[in-house]
Amino acid sequence: MVCVGPLFAVVSGLLAFASAIPTKIENRASELSIGDIINALSLGFFAHINVSTTFDPLPTNPVPIDFDLTNLLPVELTFDNIQAEAGVNGETFITFNQTFPEPGLVLPPLSTVNSGTVDNVLLVNGTVETLGIIPLGFLDLLINASIRAITVNGDLGIPIALNGLNQRLSLRSKSSHSRFSIHY
Repeated sequence: MVCVGPLFAVVSGLLAFASAIPTKIENRASELSIGDIINALSLGFFAHINVSTTFDPLPTNPVPIDFDLTNLLPVELTFDNIQAEAGVNGETFITFNQTFPEPGLVLPPLSTVNSGTVDNVLLVNGTVETLGIIPLGFLDLLINASIRAITVNGDLGIPIALNGLNQRLSLRSKSSHSRFSIHY
């Protein structure tokens, strides 16, 4: 005689376990943001940041910068605003918040575009302390950006909030895709 009770319990348990798995995957997928996906794929937008400064040791010395953004996608992107903090080992050295004039900073598909001059960028610890990060060889960026995808010459598009983007820039190599340089 076959004992159906224990077999039924095992099969029922396996079905209950299997039916619970998609729920957990769906919940995790809803927690992911576009920024999380970009971070996971290491698709940073910043190709280069140039900082122009003097040796003014004031702790909150504002300086002009410009940066290159790279669009690795086959669709046009338009950046309306970028907020960024740059630092090393959790210490912030540079902050800025740039809203671009209409129609925004337009990045054609598969291209790199310069931001133009961004004034009043804050060197949180002053120029001398900021220069001290160069021997470390890297600078970490934390970026929040308001963009529009699939724009046409900067018009229309799908608004997307990119929050919590992380990117590391090299301070040493001029051949690196992502780099940071200070001009004085």
